[in-house]
Amino acid sequence: MNPRVVQTAAVLLIGNELLSGKVAEANLFELARTLRALGIALRRVVIVSDDMDEIAREVRELSARHDVVFSSGGVGPTHDDVTLEAVARAFDTPCPVHPTLEGMLRDVYQERLTEGHLRMALVPAGSELVTTREVTWPTVVCRNVWVLPGVPEIFRMKLAVVREYLRGPEPFVSRAVFTKLDEATLKPVLDQVVATHENVEVGSYPKWFDESYKTKVTIDGRTQQSVDAALGQLLALLPPGEPQRTE
Repeated sequence: MNPRVVQTAAVLLIGNELLSGKVAEANLFELARTLRALGIALRRVVIVSDDMDEIAREVRELSARHDVVFSSGGVGPTHDDVTLEAVARAFDTPCPVHPTLEGMLRDVYQERLTEGHLRMALVPAGSELVTTREVTWPTVVCRNVWVLPGVPEIFRMKLAVVREYLRGPEPFVSRAVFTKLDEATLKPVLDQVVATHENVEVGSYPKWFDESYKTKVTIDGRTQQSVDAALGQLLALLPPGEPQRTE
């Protein structure tokens, strides 16, 4: 696979255990941070059960609306690991056992190999098997859908593959302002900044029980110039003694 430039991403988190609260979801935060650092805008996150039709429907819709989609979960050997078959169904393509993955599984499990193990070699037809020098176990990429494991330790390892092959059109530029003003007091100031600078994203995040500040304001954009302009206006509109600090 050649490196690709993409602008928007979506994430599909799969598993009954996530919806039931049996397992705490741990992968979204790591992926979101990775995408942000790459300059890729994460636009949508969906959580679904281990239902093949439901997964296929979400894959189809997310794939059509975003440059890249990441799934997490449902790629193991058990009955509820149906993600790869669901991705194949989303694109109306077969999902046979891939000889490369089959050979790797046979090398690992040898005489202990079962039909269950071979489920981990199912690959939608036409997919790419993507590796790096450090991450040699292939990641399945079907069209614009990256099929990632749900186990957090393995998921984090696979993010190295994402960083190797995907990047955004340009990095995000971000600044933060920490004030001792509450959000209600800040609102008129923020409204002016938002109205004047439509090409940046302004966020406001209150913090309770922290003596150093009450509200953190962030300004994110695609260019240093646009962020600096919005930041300059924000600082000029704040009352004397504010902000407490900027980053």
